[in-house]
Amino acid sequence: MLTFISFWRAAAVVLNDLGSSAFYAGGIAEEAVGKAAPWFILGIMLFSFAVRAVYVESCSMFTRGGVYRVVKEALGGNFAKLSVSALMFDYILTGPISGVSAGQYITGLLNELMIVGSQHGWLPAAMINSNHLAWQFPVNGTSAVFCAVVTIYYWWQNIKGIEESSDKALEVMKITTIMVVLLLGWGIWSAFHVGAKLPPLPTPSNLHFSKDALGFLSGTKLAASLGLFGILMAFGHSILAMSGEETLAQVNREIQHPKLKNLKRAAIVIAIYSTVFTGIVSLLAVMLIPDSVRVPVYRDNLIAGLAMNMVGPLTLKIVFRVFVVIVGFLILSGAINTSIIGSTGVLMRVAEDGVLTDWFRKPHHKFGTSYRIINLVTGLQLFTIIVSRGNVITLGEAYAFGVIWSFTFNSLAMLVLRWKYEGERGWKVPINIKIGKTELPVGLFSVFLVLFTTAIVNLFTKSVATESGVAFAAAFFVIFSISERKNQQKQLVTVKQMKEHFQLEQPEIISRAALEIEPGGVLVTMRDSANPFALKWALSRTNTKEQDIVVLTARMMGAGGPEYLDEQLFSEHEQMLFTKAVSVAESFGKHISLLVVPAGDIFAALVQTANSLEVAALVSGLSSKMSAQEQAYHVGQAWEALPEPKRQFTFYVIMPDGQDQSFHIGPHAPTLQGEDVQLVHRLWLNFRRDPETHGLHHSDIVTYALTRLAAEYARDKVETLKDLRRYTQDGSRTSTMLGHSPRSSYREGLDYSIPAPKSSRELPNSSQDD
Repeated sequence: MLTFISFWRAAAVVLNDLGSSAFYAGGIAEEAVGKAAPWFILGIMLFSFAVRAVYVESCSMFTRGGVYRVVKEALGGNFAKLSVSALMFDYILTGPISGVSAGQYITGLLNELMIVGSQHGWLPAAMINSNHLAWQFPVNGTSAVFCAVVTIYYWWQNIKGIEESSDKALEVMKITTIMVVLLLGWGIWSAFHVGAKLPPLPTPSNLHFSKDALGFLSGTKLAASLGLFGILMAFGHSILAMSGEETLAQVNREIQHPKLKNLKRAAIVIAIYSTVFTGIVSLLAVMLIPDSVRVPVYRDNLIAGLAMNMVGPLTLKIVFRVFVVIVGFLILSGAINTSIIGSTGVLMRVAEDGVLTDWFRKPHHKFGTSYRIINLVTGLQLFTIIVSRGNVITLGEAYAFGVIWSFTFNSLAMLVLRWKYEGERGWKVPINIKIGKTELPVGLFSVFLVLFTTAIVNLFTKSVATESGVAFAAAFFVIFSISERKNQQKQLVTVKQMKEHFQLEQPEIISRAALEIEPGGVLVTMRDSANPFALKWALSRTNTKEQDIVVLTARMMGAGGPEYLDEQLFSEHEQMLFTKAVSVAESFGKHISLLVVPAGDIFAALVQTANSLEVAALVSGLSSKMSAQEQAYHVGQAWEALPEPKRQFTFYVIMPDGQDQSFHIGPHAPTLQGEDVQLVHRLWLNFRRDPETHGLHHSDIVTYALTRLAAEYARDKVETLKDLRRYTQDGSRTSTMLGHSPRSSYREGLDYSIPAPKSSRELPNSSQDD
């Protein structure tokens, strides 16, 4: 889970998706429009500055400013379902095209090494065919198998519950940056050394469309005299170089404060990096790779071809090509995982909105993940790999459909919101001309016009994309519509049942007043109706006449999700959870309150709710993916991120066997061992022998020691840390778990901890000694 990351890390996450297109966009575009393709790739990358600005404006209005949320807000549910269908086509194709492209780079390298080995007599006779040539791997077939294997690997990781890490993304981008610097530096020097010429200018006379690139216009009179229309066609065939923008909206919610400022910084970093990488590399490839091999041999692994056509010794070029393939594997295979996570997030979002039935959201019995949605996404990706047979051109043609239409719907929605929503925005797409009280969004309208025109042109010139994209989007739209209708009918029954069983309220804010509870209560999480051991533990130890118990379940919000629960009262899963909770509470003869909260980050949601309700204890079952210490660490991190004022509480992790581990969250009195207390007392006795220290207290000794330690740390941090590490690692002390401590470490009758759930067997008038 990404939590409060810097704009550098946010840019790295987006570039891991967006940067992958640099490995295949140039070859696909040149196959379609000829040698002038790099200019259109560069134009697309410059235009991406404007498209990214639209996403920044949407994120300034909505924390999760994804396509679904924005389009639904502006154009309604039907357009939202249509736009998310196109977006799903984009995400589903991202995995196969990235994986197949990675396979093309690896297979191309293996085949090249086989040829070199054959020329030098390094290959055994079994690997030489009857024509005395080196045996070669079938490129498309091998790439498809590789892509399928990697997809299945990431499917299993997501079933288990993989965490998207900004650390990993940043490390990958560091390695990629080294490759890009070497590639550009060596490539530009080679271009000057051989006197390479720039590609032909992007004029109609320099465009040479392939038969497939003309699509439905092939054989028509229009195809013979394209003119300016040909420029639009070439622009449309290069649009897939701009894929990955939706990831920016997903990562926005994780960017640290000030969010909007850091979002804009991340957008600028992404724009400059992708323009330099994708745009200039495409230019160098046409300048340095000979025409005879550029498209026939290196079309699907263009950067590898560029590495092999630098000026320098063959060994160095092969070594660099291996490095390129390694980097390509990291960034392209990572894009497969991003596509599964992104697709799952989008479908979870529409499921939470009632568009898909709860059947899709049923958690895995062991890992707790939305395995049915993950299975659906992976199944569609594997189907795509099989149908395409590892052909990058076919995948690229289809991929462009989802890319351009998701951008078009997003920009149209933002244009509508300029008039529909007249409130203040954190940022607007320039240029805006004000005439009287009316503001004309010239810049935003221009972006929409370019995207819409390109999308319409692509409908006629990309037959594969149009046929497959329209069929896919229509199928998903029908599924969404039918599922939504069934869900609405089921919800009417559910609401009726819930009104009979529970008092349903939807307060705007979570507060004690809304739940009618007192401070110092107990908040219990519940996610599995089959194993309510945490609730049973809390009920057995809490006198509900003195402490209120609130049972909480979190509704996870996917990518583009809202910060509220809309008008959905309960899903089937939540109904089952709360029915079980009430049943368990009744078996103890105790009262509980029920609460559903939206959550993007589960730990942040728990801590915010605990703070809002001013509870004394938060009780949770042991996670299937984390230890109790790891759960406590994440809760502590979320607590640290809360704004003031914030309240301390005790976090209890309950094992299935009923054992518990407790952790104090927030500043608290340290757990002193018996020998520590004895040491303070001996020091106090010694100091009291001085006549001038008769007013000395035990606390004065501790305060003095801490003040002196702080002074030493300020004076010599390195030495102080060294001494502290040596002290804590010497193994001579008996450590105790946070929240548990020997009886001897406490003064009799004095409670040093934050109040925990009280036993129902305690006397009502029991009190604590001062």
